[in-house]
Amino acid sequence: MHDTRELLLEACSFPAVKRDQLTTLQVNLGYLCNLSCTHCHVNAGPTRKELMTKETIDSLLGFVEKNKIQMLDLTGGAPEMNPHFRYLVTEARALGVEVINRCNLTILMEPGYEGLAEFLVANKVVITASLPCYLEENVTRQRGKGVYDASIIALRKLNKLGYGNAPELRLNLVYNPVGNHLPPPQESLELDYKRELKERFDVVFNDLYTITNMPISRFGSVLLSKGEFGSYMTLLKDNFSASNLQTVMCRSLISVDWQGYIYDCDFNQMLDFPFSLSRGNLIASDGKKVHIDELFDVDLENNPIFVAEHCYACTAGQGSSCGGALDD
Repeated sequence: MHDTRELLLEACSFPAVKRDQLTTLQVNLGYLCNLSCTHCHVNAGPTRKELMTKETIDSLLGFVEKNKIQMLDLTGGAPEMNPHFRYLVTEARALGVEVINRCNLTILMEPGYEGLAEFLVANKVVITASLPCYLEENVTRQRGKGVYDASIIALRKLNKLGYGNAPELRLNLVYNPVGNHLPPPQESLELDYKRELKERFDVVFNDLYTITNMPISRFGSVLLSKGEFGSYMTLLKDNFSASNLQTVMCRSLISVDWQGYIYDCDFNQMLDFPFSLSRGNLIASDGKKVHIDELFDVDLENNPIFVAEHCYACTAGQGSSCGGALDD
């Protein structure tokens, strides 16, 4: 697979960004997944072995409690495939923390995961589910044959349990483009999704999030193999919007990998770009990874964020984040 890491570090022109108050902990519970999607920036799949241990999860819970974290955003891989997933969710909810489960939907239909949907209901977990298009053909191109049908079955099951209907059971969908272009306007696309899914399958949901494809990992490799990496970066830079710098997700979020190491965002984690920890007027730059255990008593506000050329994907056009468009 082609690697875009060095290209993203060359002559970086992205503006400096500093942190606001930390409110969200985004946790990658491991790279194990029942799917192998072409756009996956994690390179997750059924053969991956990396999974967060219960010991590291307990450290996370301690950090959440001490630092009054408001939101725990669980991702993977398929986060539900971590054997300690339910333990983490239950303990976090007991602390009064909002939990987001980034679900690929098909995991709800897999053998061995019976009762998972009911567990999410019982704990009032917010489901943010990937459905890269409301058309079967596009979903199949990105995620493989049969994924679309399984996703629709899962959505109807969630609706039946109250998701998308009951105020306390929020169901959000995620769209990302098929190919090297920016997402369409989030608001108008959400209307299309809601109309098509309701008319075809009687499926309802709360919000649609549009996310720009990152020029890294599998998608970055495809761009390089097709000779389209340069043109895609030009597209992102030509559509840069400085106003999006005020609301990029890395300003209020830190990303934790499956071993408990800290990064400025999920994308920096996949690129292994270092987390810079301010110590007085000094910034750690020795390349040593920072573990969650080192941050219990550290105020991260105004800490510098490691940026590179891929950050243009978060600030192009209407902007992009794990919560969708920044300016819609």
